[in-house]
Amino acid sequence: MLSFLRRMPVLLVLAGAAAMAQTSQIEGVVKDANGQPLNNALIKIERKDIKGSYKVKTKKKGDYLHAGLPLGTYDIICEVDGKDVDTVRGVKTKLGDPTVVNFDLKAQADKQKEVAAAAEKGELTKEQARDMSPEQKAALEKAMKERSAAMQKNKALNDAFNGAMESLKTKQYPQAIEQFNKAAEMDPKQVVIWSNLAEAYSEMSKTQTGAEQQASLDKAVETYKKALELAPSDAGMANNLALVYARQKKFPEMEAELNKAVQLDPTNAGRYYFNMGAVLTNAGQTDAACTAFKNATEKDANYADAYYQYGICLTGKATAKPDGSLTFPDGTSQAFQKYLELKPDGPFAESAKGMLQTMGSKIETKYEAPGAKKAAPSRKK
Repeated sequence: MLSFLRRMPVLLVLAGAAAMAQTSQIEGVVKDANGQPLNNALIKIERKDIKGSYKVKTKKKGDYLHAGLPLGTYDIICEVDGKDVDTVRGVKTKLGDPTVVNFDLKAQADKQKEVAAAAEKGELTKEQARDMSPEQKAALEKAMKERSAAMQKNKALNDAFNGAMESLKTKQYPQAIEQFNKAAEMDPKQVVIWSNLAEAYSEMSKTQTGAEQQASLDKAVETYKKALELAPSDAGMANNLALVYARQKKFPEMEAELNKAVQLDPTNAGRYYFNMGAVLTNAGQTDAACTAFKNATEKDANYADAYYQYGICLTGKATAKPDGSLTFPDGTSQAFQKYLELKPDGPFAESAKGMLQTMGSKIETKYEAPGAKKAAPSRKK
C-alpha cells in the first residue's frame, strides 16, 4: 500500500510533463516599408482548427515571440496603426524549435504593386491570385471594375473632345458645339472643354446675324464664365471674354474684364490695353480709346503698334485754326516718331510718315515701307 502511494506523485508529474511537451512557439521579425525593424507592431495569432486567439507586440528590433501555443494551424496577422497590413495563412506549428513567420512590409508592398500592374494588364498569374486573401481579391476586382469604367469614360471623353476640336478647326461650329457639350457632360471640371466651347460659340456668331448671332454671343459669355469659375486666374480667358462683350457693345463689362486681365498678367498689360483701345476706337469712343492706347505704351515702351494707334487717336482730336490749318494735341508727332523708331519698315511706316508731313514735323528715319493696316484686338489662346 505504501509503495502504491509513493508511485502516484511520479505518475502525476509524468502526466504534466507530457502535457507541456504538446505546446509550440511562433517567432519572427517585422520590417517596415523602408526595410527597417518595426517596433510595436501587433501580431495576431488566430487558431483555425480549434477556436483560439493570441496576441504579441514586436520589440525595438522588430522581433516577436509567442510561446505556449497549442499545436495547431494558425493565421498570423500583422497589424500596424490599427490596420492589418499582411497575413500569413495556414501556419502549422511543431514541437521543439519555434515556427518562424517574418513580415517584410517593403517586399509586400512591392509584391502588391506587381499584382496591381499585372491585374491592370490582365496578366495576373495563378500564383499571384492564389497568394491573395479574399479581401484582397475583392478589393482588386472592385479596383479593376472602376479602372475599366474610368478607361471607357476617358476614351469616350477623348473621342468627343478630339472630334470637337477637329470640327472647330474645319469651322463646322454646330458639330463642334455638340461634341464639346457632350464632353462637358462627361467631365464638367475640364477648363479646356469650356474655353473651346466658348470659342466655338463666338466664332459661329461671326457667321450669323440678328437674334441668332446674339444668342451665340450670349452662350459664349456664359461658357467663358464657366471656364473662369474653374480657372479664375487665367488672364487670357478674361481677355477673350472681354472681346465677346465688345461685340455685344457692353463696354463697361469689357473694360472690367480687360482690367482684370491686366492685373492677372502684368507682363502682357500693354496688349490688353491695346485691345481695349482698338475696341473703343471702333465704337467711336475716342477719349477712352486714347487713354487705353496711352496706357499700352506706358506698360510696354516697345509696343510700336500702340504708339501708332495712339497717334491716330490723337489726330482725331485735332482742332482747326481760323486759317484752316490744324492744331494737333501734344504727343501726336512724338507717337508717330516713336513708331518709326521702333518699326522703321513696319506696316504703318508710310502712314506715320504721311501724318508727320501733314503736321509739318520732320521725319527722323530714313527707312521706307509700303502699306498700312488697321489695328485689331487680339485673342489669347
